[in-house]
Amino acid sequence: MKSLRPLLASLCTLIALHAAEPAPLALWPGRSPGDTKDYPPEADTTKPKDNLVAGRGLIRLGNVSAPTVSFFPAPAATNTGTTILVCPGGGYNILALDLEGTEVCTWLNSIGVNAALLKYRVPRREGREKHAAPLQDAQRALGLLRSRAGELKIDPTRIGVLGFSAGGHLAAALSNNHTTRTYDSINSSDAVSCRPDFSVLIYPAYLTVKEQNDAVAPELPVSTTNTPPTFIAMTEDDPVRVESGLFYYLALKNAKVPAEMHLYPKGGHGYGLRRTDKDVTTWPDRVADWMKSAGLLTTGKTTR
Repeated sequence: MKSLRPLLASLCTLIALHAAEPAPLALWPGRSPGDTKDYPPEADTTKPKDNLVAGRGLIRLGNVSAPTVSFFPAPAATNTGTTILVCPGGGYNILALDLEGTEVCTWLNSIGVNAALLKYRVPRREGREKHAAPLQDAQRALGLLRSRAGELKIDPTRIGVLGFSAGGHLAAALSNNHTTRTYDSINSSDAVSCRPDFSVLIYPAYLTVKEQNDAVAPELPVSTTNTPPTFIAMTEDDPVRVESGLFYYLALKNAKVPAEMHLYPKGGHGYGLRRTDKDVTTWPDRVADWMKSAGLLTTGKTTR
């Protein structure tokens, strides 16, 4: 019997891990809107010489043509009802699926927040704006979450979006483009609002146009009534250019959209939430503080 105990323990661990992995929900019933050709199978495109983050590797998922959303519920004992749609980055070419996806979902669950991981289409679709297909996926995903709020036991008035790098741009695009779907309606889920109730942008890219004196990108029509409360974190040495976040923050401020920005001197880009000796990697604590001040980490209505 003793010899079976290690085997039983391993089996129980495997069962628990399998049970913890949510089943992905396909966003579209058939071919994704606007896609006109087949793509190679999804695959981790990481190469042996690719850089590590905090000493660890990461998944660089490529060739996503069947987008999904996976729901990670917070533990029942600490569940606040708040939910965040997580958008990994990757230049709209790949998805940093664990670094800026599953690891983020695990952290959100730890603070009582439900997480929904968006696996949106990459790489960029030829002949379309870089964010056009991903925005369709994000609109569809948020509408699905809100339409299924009762089934998922989440608060439909507290669904936010969090994105990194290109995913930060996608989160901003969703936050400013929600009154009209950018695809033909599929079902009743598309009649439900896809406006995020709040937005978190971590080292966001593409928010401004450098060649136009860092004017806010045209696909981000910031306004008092259009744009939800927003949190931004960046570093001064970010190769994406800190101006992307600064001028977007200024646009939010001028539009009187509640916004908070944290600017750190060093840390670069693409650190996810893996802790290092750089202060910027404490950004999850700052986001938690911001959400707490808005009433998003307690049950009931928000204060924003």
